[in-house]
Amino acid sequence: MNKAIYIASNDANSGKSILTIGLMNALLRYKPSVGYFRPVIDDNSDRKKDNHINTILSYFSIDIEYEDAYGYSMSKLIKKWNNGKKDSILNKIISKYKKLEERFDFIIVEGSDFSDFSSIIELDLNILIAKNLGIPVIIISGALNKSVDEFVDSLHLTYDSFKLKDVNVIGVIANKVEEQNLLTIRENIKKLLPSAVIANAIPLHTKLKNPTMKELTEYIDADILFGSELLDRPTGGIEIGAMQLQHFLEHLTEDAVIVTPADREDILMGSLQANISSNYPSLAGIILSGNMELSKSVIKLIDGLDKVIPIVRVKEPTFNIASQLANVRSHIYSTNTEKIKISIDTFETHIDVDRLMEHLESFEASKLMTPRMFQYYLMKRAMQERKHIILPEGNDDRILIAASKLQELDIIDLTILGEITKVKSSVERLNIPFDFNKTPIINPNESDFLEDFTATLFELRKHKGISPATAEDLMRDVSYFGTMMVYKGLADGMVSGAAHTTQHTIRPALQFIKTKPGFSVVSSVFFMCLEDRVSVFGDCAINPNPTAEQLSDIAIASADSGIAFGIDAKVAMLSYSSGVSGQGEDVDTVKKATAIVKEKRPDLKVEGPIQYDAAVDPEIGKKKLPNSEVAGQASVLIFPDLNTGNNTYKAVQRETGALAIGPMLQGLNKPINDLSRGCSVDDIFNTVIITAIQAQE
Repeated sequence: MNKAIYIASNDANSGKSILTIGLMNALLRYKPSVGYFRPVIDDNSDRKKDNHINTILSYFSIDIEYEDAYGYSMSKLIKKWNNGKKDSILNKIISKYKKLEERFDFIIVEGSDFSDFSSIIELDLNILIAKNLGIPVIIISGALNKSVDEFVDSLHLTYDSFKLKDVNVIGVIANKVEEQNLLTIRENIKKLLPSAVIANAIPLHTKLKNPTMKELTEYIDADILFGSELLDRPTGGIEIGAMQLQHFLEHLTEDAVIVTPADREDILMGSLQANISSNYPSLAGIILSGNMELSKSVIKLIDGLDKVIPIVRVKEPTFNIASQLANVRSHIYSTNTEKIKISIDTFETHIDVDRLMEHLESFEASKLMTPRMFQYYLMKRAMQERKHIILPEGNDDRILIAASKLQELDIIDLTILGEITKVKSSVERLNIPFDFNKTPIINPNESDFLEDFTATLFELRKHKGISPATAEDLMRDVSYFGTMMVYKGLADGMVSGAAHTTQHTIRPALQFIKTKPGFSVVSSVFFMCLEDRVSVFGDCAINPNPTAEQLSDIAIASADSGIAFGIDAKVAMLSYSSGVSGQGEDVDTVKKATAIVKEKRPDLKVEGPIQYDAAVDPEIGKKKLPNSEVAGQASVLIFPDLNTGNNTYKAVQRETGALAIGPMLQGLNKPINDLSRGCSVDDIFNTVIITAIQAQE
């Protein structure tokens, strides 16, 4: 079930506050608790809190600390973005959102305000965030001062932008629509969108469009003389008091703001009198311009009035102030209850709330697993139970840098094998933070464990003809020593291979860690983090030419690995043909392996033989295997041999920019994982995380 909605706009004047407030009010009738989150907020030079957050949390009494209600300020985000820290940005936003998701029954996520980025960049930012949070979107756009065709085309383009990135859009709302265009715009939107998408239009409301006296006062930095309790009143037009009083009174309109020089006390007093007269409209406030003081007698007179509209004063000339006021944008803020109530009433009047709530309730949460979501999931899993991982290759700079990053995360215990003086020298040369008290360095040649480990290896392998001397020589090797630490329970898992071959890394594990019961072969998987999904690729690192029986075990182990890591396992047994179209020894092996998987694990969805394109492309899959539960949506892809698997994973990684996490070995009694010798620091970091998760099983 869907647990959140993302409110996105495509310009700076969409009026999305009306949607946020209206939705929050409606959801609180349906859900016990509703949270609120903004991935990006505008910068406030005066260090004030974000108005949107302050309004929602305050008015609806939502129990969220201010700092927990947003991800980044725009300036900090831009700085990180320009420094290539996009992953860091997404990780923090996902982490903060997920913490709120755990506390609340539903979350409203409100997108950015389009005030700093160009609209194209900022739209892409909101699409990226919505996609990585895995939640559907309601798009709202302001129609004010736009032609009907221009507005509808722009809104349709925005909808397409989200859909092209596989972000579900459940509603599109036109806001601030002139009354005469309301029906036309509503109908035009409905024609352009699928029937399942809710399309609506909200008319322009003058009291929501215009700023309050408080907003005008703050914008021109005016001093408040009288009527501070009425500053939240919405304003109408701006009237300049420069003509004689009798002529000036003829131009007064409802909720007008009077701008007049401070020495025009006749205009001031006439305006106050008109405001309380039943023959004239009510006024919103008076702005006195020029560097002049009111006379004591006028101040005394005003002090004696029962109810005084706001009177404020600035030093600048009248016409300078009047031109500045035209730039003031209206906002809804926490103390302006009148605007909040108008927003709720307008939303309830023009939006089919019951249908929208049913749509939100019945909408299936996205099963899309982006790379960032998957990495967040890995972090979360690793934190559930702290584990201890051995890194035998302390002489490799990448290992030390990754260990430094893992120390900062502080969710996994580490031990590094190597010479302590060389490791310390490398840490100093690399200039990285490193806590040697937190991560001990063990030299196998000088370790107190060496004698005991040697004796154990001898006992385990003497039936193979090993001598005590050979056992000691082997135990001085970091791969054997690290593996023995895992075997003895002194550590929960090991990650190696940055400086050693796969054979060197896994040979000790095969000799005395051994395979799990029921596993005929040790195999490997890569978690391939593509733009819009995470797929499991197996086996791409261990078995050159598996038999049908081995291939079936690889498929079952890979499916179980996918399930263990939160992936909905749909298994494709890959070949150069799909269905019954191909013949040959290789195809027969895949056919036999598929049959064995179905017999051993009838609970798994498996298809084979099947070609790669038919496995992952919905249209091709439907054409080639129309009745398959796997074709076009496979998440676990099993390659028939190592040549195919290794080359395919590397081709996909290089050509698409996919993040390949692994290889993760499967089938051993305890987790030992092998790195590629060309691995990056991030590869090491991620492999340590998945090894810790394996150790929890």
